[in-house]
Amino acid sequence: MEARRFPSACVASPHHLATAAGLAVLASGGNALDAAVATNLMLGVVTPYLCGYGGDLFALIWNDGLHAYNGSGRAPAAATVDAVRDAAGSSRMPTRGPLAVTVPGAVEAWFALLERFGTRTFATLAEGALRFAREGFPLSRQGAERIAQARDRLAGSAQWRAVYDSASTGRRLIQSDLARTIEALRAEGPAVYYRGPIAEAIASHIRALGGLISPDDLAQHRGDWVQPVTTTYRDVDILELPPNTQGVAVLEALNIVQAMGRLPADGTDRQHVLIEAIKWALTDLNGFVTDPDFMRVPAERLSSTAWAKDRAKRIDRAAASDPVPGPAAAGGTAYLCAADGRGMCVSLIQSNYMGFGSGVTVPGWGINLQNRGAMFSLDPSHANAIAPRKRTLHTLIPAMALRGGRPWLTFGTMGGIGQAQTHLQLLARIVDDGNDIQRAIDAPRWFVSPEDWSVTAESRFEPSVV
Repeated sequence: MEARRFPSACVASPHHLATAAGLAVLASGGNALDAAVATNLMLGVVTPYLCGYGGDLFALIWNDGLHAYNGSGRAPAAATVDAVRDAAGSSRMPTRGPLAVTVPGAVEAWFALLERFGTRTFATLAEGALRFAREGFPLSRQGAERIAQARDRLAGSAQWRAVYDSASTGRRLIQSDLARTIEALRAEGPAVYYRGPIAEAIASHIRALGGLISPDDLAQHRGDWVQPVTTTYRDVDILELPPNTQGVAVLEALNIVQAMGRLPADGTDRQHVLIEAIKWALTDLNGFVTDPDFMRVPAERLSSTAWAKDRAKRIDRAAASDPVPGPAAAGGTAYLCAADGRGMCVSLIQSNYMGFGSGVTVPGWGINLQNRGAMFSLDPSHANAIAPRKRTLHTLIPAMALRGGRPWLTFGTMGGIGQAQTHLQLLARIVDDGNDIQRAIDAPRWFVSPEDWSVTAESRFEPSVV
């Protein structure tokens, strides 16, 4: 993360130009929410392979109390299991392409957040993003590599290739069509995106490619102010977004660890406990978590200590368990956070899901549409089976921790299904061990694949632990 600080304010994001945009807002007297939105708008331009104007957004805001926003979109009204199976010619949900596109929620969320907590207009906060989209910016080595990795996969999209095919390190990346989108949003607000010409362009292009999104699906979109889910881990209150996110998996894993007593010292026994806890949390995530309107087991039960105690009893401290596996979910996400001198804290995460998302770029508007629908199942008995206007299980989880009822830590990460796993490992080092944040981040980590429970560990672990 690129972090820049004033004596009483901070912004952190995955790109220095985006962090600088947020810092400039703070320097001009804007608050943390203003800075977070400006940072995100810039990330959509300078890291289009992570997030952007065709993705979803979730946020936690502390402003003399806690507030949470679910800015995720829904499946099309026509998206039944049978309809998608027929259109895909398969019993498996497509990973990319028009059928994987759900309604993008980020644009509406930016305006909703600003309306409630902002002190600057969208038009003002988007000035930098517009300039860099229109005039370009020099691509970093990492940015050029991410685009190169996507090139073969997206070779069939003429709209994508027209913008990104010639991208290389140090060369200015100009996104003229995206600049047109930002300009329209500055002038007309979210209506142009959800009920105006941008909505028409999104729907007509998706339909032309064989997808199901209609103009009415976009017009019906609304984000939601929601109540966070929480648990107390040791002496810290951990706050996560409720379903349809995987936030409950973090809380369940923490509760399981706590139910097993004192965490062993750093080493083999500790990693075994943490890995087993996250395995059971991911099993329950796959088995139960989806759009809350469709959940058979409520989030409050999954994140309860009673549920965790039952799961903890199934863990053998000397052997690996083998719970029911589930699908893995790839990463490609931008997390950012901001705080200001007045005590406002913002934890915000935004993504197109897998890199550039679906691979569908909207002609004339330069919007890379997310493929968040890839997480749906086409098994009608599955909790996360696709259904009309349903929200899919989501990997995105901004988080916050309180001590003594006040913000203590604002945190999040990229990493798909690995996000909950990173939250667990960092909190164990910060809360249980008392590590400072940088030391906890620098420590080696592992990733558990829910597909087969294989564990990938960083080489910096002691060989005896591996």
